[in-house]
Amino acid sequence: MRIIRIKCRAILIACVVATLTACAGSGANIRSEIPPRHSISELRDEPFAVVYDPWEGFNRHMYKFDFYFDKYLFLPAVRGYEFVTPVFLQDRISNFYNNLAEVRNFTNNVFQLKGKESAKTLGRFLTNSTIGLGGLFDPASKLGLERSYQDFGKTLGYWGVDSGPYLVLPIFGPSSVRDTGGLMVDSGITYGIYTLVDPFRGADNEFAITAGLETLNAIDTRHQQSFRYYESGFPFEYYMVRFIYHEKREIESGKAGKDKANQQ
Repeated sequence: MRIIRIKCRAILIACVVATLTACAGSGANIRSEIPPRHSISELRDEPFAVVYDPWEGFNRHMYKFDFYFDKYLFLPAVRGYEFVTPVFLQDRISNFYNNLAEVRNFTNNVFQLKGKESAKTLGRFLTNSTIGLGGLFDPASKLGLERSYQDFGKTLGYWGVDSGPYLVLPIFGPSSVRDTGGLMVDSGITYGIYTLVDPFRGADNEFAITAGLETLNAIDTRHQQSFRYYESGFPFEYYMVRFIYHEKREIESGKAGKDKANQQ
């Protein structure tokens, strides 16, 4: 029964995402500003009303902040980056940062005691870091070493930690109490590893170089995401985004729990 429920959730999310993507791609009903707020009472019988959101007032304000930050600061920077940077170079930059993210994927596979996935992720990182010229290219995927996306939020879910209340973070967007804690742990591990390695230690402009690389990383991350606030044409976008995020993470946690059960 649980497997059927998970499959139904996955199908529903896929349909919703396809609808939102089609609306965004066609440009239909695209809003330049925030549409009027709708009451949850209008959605009383809809599945997205069941997500635990005790801080909805705060989350709505933060969602609005993220919209304005995205529209007037983040996306203009991304468009400028895309305008001046050839597509070939954009792909190389994305591959480089995606390769660095394998460190997070690897550590969380280890935390989940997934030996096979840990070995595969380590193989991806070593292959792309060497044959792939420092991660600029992705020969590992062609060799059958597919990326295993992991984070500490999934690790907590793997070990049975509940997602907790829904939470919208500044700039980062939709999250939960569990995933926010996971984000902090992942950031701490990444910072610790970088501090240990610190390839620019002793450089004259160490701070400027580090800040520039972090800024480029943020711009590239947004560049790789197709989501745009309030471009879905859906009048209840806040609830829809909340539902999709929650259900996606629940499905991923459920899959992780199933993998754990199979290992026992």
